[in-house]
Amino acid sequence: MIYTDTRDSSVQVNFKTAVVNGMNSSTGGLYIPVEYPTLPKSLLNRTSEPSFREIAFESAKPFVGQEIPQGDLQEIIIDAYPFNAQVVPVDLKTYILELFHGPTCAFKDFGARFMARVMSYFNKDEEQPLHILVATSGDTGSAVGSAFHNVPGLDVTILYPEGKISPLQEKQLSTFTGNVRALRVKGTFDDCQKLVKTAFTDSDLRSRFRLSSANSINISRLLPQSFYYTYASLVARYRSPRDNKIDNPDIIFIVPSGNFGNLTSGLIAQKMGAPITGFVAATNSNRTVPDWVATGDYKPRPSVATLSNAMDVGAPSNFERMVSMYTLSQLKQIMASYWLDDEGTLKAIKNCNRSTGYIIDPHGAVGWQAWKDIRSVSMENLMAGITGNPEKPGLTPSLPQWADKVKTSALGIILETAHPAKFGATVYDAIGREPPLPDRLERVLRLPDCSVAMGKDYASFKEWLVENL
Repeated sequence: MIYTDTRDSSVQVNFKTAVVNGMNSSTGGLYIPVEYPTLPKSLLNRTSEPSFREIAFESAKPFVGQEIPQGDLQEIIIDAYPFNAQVVPVDLKTYILELFHGPTCAFKDFGARFMARVMSYFNKDEEQPLHILVATSGDTGSAVGSAFHNVPGLDVTILYPEGKISPLQEKQLSTFTGNVRALRVKGTFDDCQKLVKTAFTDSDLRSRFRLSSANSINISRLLPQSFYYTYASLVARYRSPRDNKIDNPDIIFIVPSGNFGNLTSGLIAQKMGAPITGFVAATNSNRTVPDWVATGDYKPRPSVATLSNAMDVGAPSNFERMVSMYTLSQLKQIMASYWLDDEGTLKAIKNCNRSTGYIIDPHGAVGWQAWKDIRSVSMENLMAGITGNPEKPGLTPSLPQWADKVKTSALGIILETAHPAKFGATVYDAIGREPPLPDRLERVLRLPDCSVAMGKDYASFKEWLVENL
């Protein structure tokens, strides 16, 4: 497989180069495949419920090509995924895709664990360590730290915005030792992301160190997230005739979205042939992409803090990849967009629990409310020409091609991207009780804080890197 660059289509590199470099330092662009392969029909058309590891292996094969022999790839998949995604029905036409069954209780485990093993495989013959720089708005950092901790030949520095993530998320980040350390930045996630991106384009720094990224700007973090879209869509199609009497459902994924890596992974799965009809990009008050869909004018902006903090991104990196795959008019056919404020998020957690018994986290709650509104009146109103005000929470006035399927053959799969216990205080405010804390999270609370304070200016960050890497 050959990879090119979102900013320079003349670039051609192999998978290893794309993974190890993270992004193209000469252009600042992100690596993308030159083509998207199709999964074998024998896998897509099988009449039994699929295995997640089988989906992961078959999906990964064409992207790594001959660079990782199939036996080694199989071992990477087995080692990366001792856990699974779980597809949980909550009503006749809605499933929750639980992505929090990995070691850090967040969907980032799926991408980070695959990426760490692939990087270690490619780095095994190198004399110098590979230094990973990663910015996080919540769950990426802990997933990366866990996946890379004590992996030979790899060194990790995590940047997170001080005071803008949940206490439990911060505890997960600040307690790593050894080859993983965390910097608490006095700024926003966008400030953290800017520091990382600037480091990658700093020729002096790159001459001193081998640098790579573990954000979803790295293709090896993004591609494995497509695995669970394919898996969940095949599971839902298999179960649908029994669960809701729909033989050939139109599957809509409702995706809590911040940096838009997760939704981009869904677009990749769809291109590979997964039976996905469309998507809903569900954001919080950081509504850069919904505004773009509504107006056609893309305006990155400083992020604002919300209860769904992992989505607090005002300049989503993977926007570049989305527009490299589709024009705005094409995306509007596939994707609806929706945004919700904090007040609506708390109500959504409460109403989801009251109507289904399910305890959902603040990110999944935005998705749950989006699907609820779309199924009740929002999409119907939009089809009738009643557009509403895009400045207020709700469905963006843009009609996807699957709009008329909502009342008939559509099934919604809502991505639950983190365990609700990671946001216990918010859940308590909504429903009056905190969700049970998994043992693997409870153990983290007893560890000492090892994080380092850092300003948001690049000079200080670079100086720290030079002194400490």
